[in-house]
Amino acid sequence: MNTAEQIRTGFRRAFQARQQWEAHWRDCYRYALPQRDAGAGRNDSLFDATAADAVDQLAASLLSELTPPWVRWLELCPGTDIAAGERAEVAPALDQASAVLQSHFDRSNFAVEVHQCFLDLVTAGTACLLFEEAPLGEASAFRFTAVPINDVVLEEGPGGRLDRTWRRLRLGADRFRSRYGVEPPESAKGEGAQPIGVLEAVQPVADGYHYVAVRELPDGDDGLLAEGHFASSPFISFRWMKAPGENYGRSPVMKTLPDIKTANKVVELVLKNASIAVTGIWQADDDGVLNPAAVKLVPGAIIPKAVGSAGLAPLEAPGRFDVSELVLSDLRARIRHALLVDRLGLVQGPRMTATEVLERAAEMARVLGATYGRLQAELLEPLVSRGLGILRRRGEIGDIRVDGRVIALRYRSPLAEAQRRADAQAALQWIQTVSALGPEAMGAVDLPAFARWFGEQMAVPGELIKPLPPADPTGLDAVANLLVPVLAEAAGHGE
Repeated sequence: MNTAEQIRTGFRRAFQARQQWEAHWRDCYRYALPQRDAGAGRNDSLFDATAADAVDQLAASLLSELTPPWVRWLELCPGTDIAAGERAEVAPALDQASAVLQSHFDRSNFAVEVHQCFLDLVTAGTACLLFEEAPLGEASAFRFTAVPINDVVLEEGPGGRLDRTWRRLRLGADRFRSRYGVEPPESAKGEGAQPIGVLEAVQPVADGYHYVAVRELPDGDDGLLAEGHFASSPFISFRWMKAPGENYGRSPVMKTLPDIKTANKVVELVLKNASIAVTGIWQADDDGVLNPAAVKLVPGAIIPKAVGSAGLAPLEAPGRFDVSELVLSDLRARIRHALLVDRLGLVQGPRMTATEVLERAAEMARVLGATYGRLQAELLEPLVSRGLGILRRRGEIGDIRVDGRVIALRYRSPLAEAQRRADAQAALQWIQTVSALGPEAMGAVDLPAFARWFGEQMAVPGELIKPLPPADPTGLDAVANLLVPVLAEAAGHGE
């Protein structure tokens, strides 16, 4: 079996396994992200927008808490193998590399595309971001594309990440020619031609990732269009959460989908009851004069009736639907709670104290702890790794590789900084408590070391922190310090 046929076979197998999720995804998008089904008559059955509004707010909160636009949300720092005396020497170079990497993210379309991915993540539980290298001469070296979850088929690789990716494309003749540099088949040319079906596959191999592009339906040959190798996968797929044995993630919308459907049905019934209350239900005697089919209930209308007949009379409704407000309020509250609007949304009060800020940050860290850990492993780390690889190849930074030992990655997003602020606050309170005990207690505090540590926790630039003096392994400095007063006294006596 040739390479192209292997790609098609693998796609069909993975696509068959994905079909059990598709009906569930359609329900989630229908009620929580209805613009995916935009079209005439498709949203006529949607009556409640609570879930759609909550999804927008949660996606915006994730963007501001994880990758805030035009704010440095990542930082390269010395790893554990770097000695304390060498950290201050290495820090300026790493700060410069961090600034270069962040500037490319800021000048690219990253913020726009990753927000779309967060919408997919909150709604369907799985999102995919395509990270490509931009052509030379553009403002940024990075180019991003939010790939709809319906266009990709994913499988977990050996490391437990979604690094086996198939993407289905439908391209016109011009896009096909510009993307692959191959002349499109004759059947795709001319007016009324059908788009060309293409499969792109990225699979992990021993030294990176293997990329193959083939025509979905071969036309007289194997249909191989392109083949290449990547050090890191251009497709970055990430999940909100997952259950054991599943490839695709589960979303907060899936969890609260029964409440969303019920709230939508309650609003529909309320509107129907309101229309009955406004227009009413009427009855009339068939007296040969009144034609109910020709009656229009409008102001000023004259309805004929036979002499002595009741004519058109209203029919009393059997009951009222007042309990719907109680049910609907409870359902909407549960939807907002499940989609974290009441915990990550905007504060209603005019201001918050410092204690409230810390408590709110701790609450966010607790609620999103598991999800943030997964997003850090499946989104942020591959994102930074691929970005550094592109900049290394272009020569804009040195041979910097994040391994945790020599060079580590520190996230400076608001959610990541919450824990560091709490640690710094605890250490500062300890210093204040010790200082109240007197000078003897303060002798146990290494103030220069505390100042350096506090600066690192508060993300102070490395060039502002004074480096440690070089160590004296022989102890000669200590001996010299003891001899200086003796020599000075001797010099004063002329000896």
